[in-house]
Amino acid sequence: MAAHDAAAQAGMAAAAARARPVVLRHAGAVLAMTSALDTSVPNMARVYNYWLGGKDHFAADRAEADRLVELYPPLPALARENRAFLIKAVGWAARQGIGQFIDLGAGLPASPPVHQAARAVLPAARVAYVDIDPVVLSHAVALLATDDGVAAVDADLRDPAAVLGNQDLRAVINPGRPLCVILGAVVHFLDPDAASAVTAGYASLMAPGSCLVLSCARFEDEELAKQLAQEYTAATWYNHSPAGITEFFDGLELAGPGVTEARTWPKRPPAADDRNGHVLAGVGRLLGM
Repeated sequence: MAAHDAAAQAGMAAAAARARPVVLRHAGAVLAMTSALDTSVPNMARVYNYWLGGKDHFAADRAEADRLVELYPPLPALARENRAFLIKAVGWAARQGIGQFIDLGAGLPASPPVHQAARAVLPAARVAYVDIDPVVLSHAVALLATDDGVAAVDADLRDPAAVLGNQDLRAVINPGRPLCVILGAVVHFLDPDAASAVTAGYASLMAPGSCLVLSCARFEDEELAKQLAQEYTAATWYNHSPAGITEFFDGLELAGPGVTEARTWPKRPPAADDRNGHVLAGVGRLLGM
């Protein structure tokens, strides 16, 4: 087993070394900078992995993550709450009979991965993990896309038509049938106009009966939000308003209590809540015609 793990890690390293550096921009702002070779630059997938207790991170990622935690100590707890919500939402969608899942901006593998959560309900569920970070993709190919019906897809989530038309994605996903699109802790890296365009784009292309799973970090203290955004150099981060997050579900019927705390979904949070930082989350369904 140790030899197998070493071989897998060597393969991922080789794939990463061949991969292209990527700079993501929107309206002139850098969304993310990734490089297969420069581990001195913080990477948002690895920072998140560190907060989740994973092992795929480097000193620069840990230093950035720790600086942010000094500003707001509950950040790792918020990351865990977000992941728990995503797994619950995937199970909910599968129980509605949806057997296709697209995990956009999938990030580094977390346990349990989406395809295992979906297959716990529907054993034949099919999943596409979509990202453009070459290191994320190399991990996804080696560790996730090892079963039939699971694919790692190199595509930019900001172009819904291109994602749904991607040949690798269509090898496992049929966009003409109901599917579940997942935007977990992603839209806070897009400005409000871009986030609205992305969510509306997927909603307009999904088949009736499909659903959108979305979560987004939110801080009540705008000064704290600005400090966190300044310290978070791995990407540009936006503090969307609760009303703005709800608008990302326009045209969809929200399940349960609507947009609420990830930690309590599908129930409402306690009435008395003095939390500053939240993960706001929801699941919207495109009703049949």
